[in-house]
Amino acid sequence: MGTTRRRRPSAGIRTAAAVLGAALLATGCDDGGAENKASPAKSAPTRPAWNTRPESLASLGDSITRGFDACSVLKDCPEVSWATGTEVDSVARRLLLSPQTSSWNYARTGARMADLPDQMRSAVTHKPQLVTVLLGANDACRSDVTEMTPVDRFRADFESSLGTLRSSLPKSQVYVAGIPDLKRLWSEGRKNALGKQIWKMASICPSMLRDADAVDEAAEERRAQVDKRVGEYNAVLKDVCSRDALCRYDGAVNGYGFTGQELSRWDWFHPSKKGQGELAGMAYRTITSKEPVA
Repeated sequence: MGTTRRRRPSAGIRTAAAVLGAALLATGCDDGGAENKASPAKSAPTRPAWNTRPESLASLGDSITRGFDACSVLKDCPEVSWATGTEVDSVARRLLLSPQTSSWNYARTGARMADLPDQMRSAVTHKPQLVTVLLGANDACRSDVTEMTPVDRFRADFESSLGTLRSSLPKSQVYVAGIPDLKRLWSEGRKNALGKQIWKMASICPSMLRDADAVDEAAEERRAQVDKRVGEYNAVLKDVCSRDALCRYDGAVNGYGFTGQELSRWDWFHPSKKGQGELAGMAYRTITSKEPVA
């Protein structure tokens, strides 16, 4: 029997087949007509949940958190501290069942941002669920405006401190209070003659409070420089804190209008017991809010 030879496709047919195959590849289809299945979308990373009822607290900062001049002249009074005090409705008393055994106050009168890394290292040894920070006024309160802490150094120390916390306690929360409005404190405190004498004798925040009644161009420029630097510090606190999912910055402290009743009757600059209570209220609202306070 003879064999039947298969005919090769003509050149035209081969060309058409190649064009069709390229078209199928370009459209993502195969020659069987199967549907193209889209790859699943990547889910956004889950933001850590904020615990509105932390069970332990470490407070870091300066004279404000030590209750300086709230009970007696030129002395600390941690019993009325807005953060850990036992004789005021402090954050610790509002949050903790046993504030004396589950809260720690490592603030120090006169501290600047450069002291925060050491304070943070002390705090992490207790493994607190919440760390509060109110610090920065002394970086602006210098004998002269030229001695104010440079903004980049302020930022570096704050970032270093949060880094120390995160490397040891990645789940601990941080509440950062804004630096109070020093210029408003000058404006309010200068109304009291005794307060102005205390400012002078104790050399309290001379960059802002020196020559309290002077309103000449040089004095106004000096106060403006301090006010500007405080604004820059607060911007740093807000920015660095915003990049940490478990950090909340509270700008309300800077915006709060302290009056004579909320200022120490010994120096008319630091918060009184009533002023400490106001600070505690602002902090508590921010800490217990389910969502960050705008």
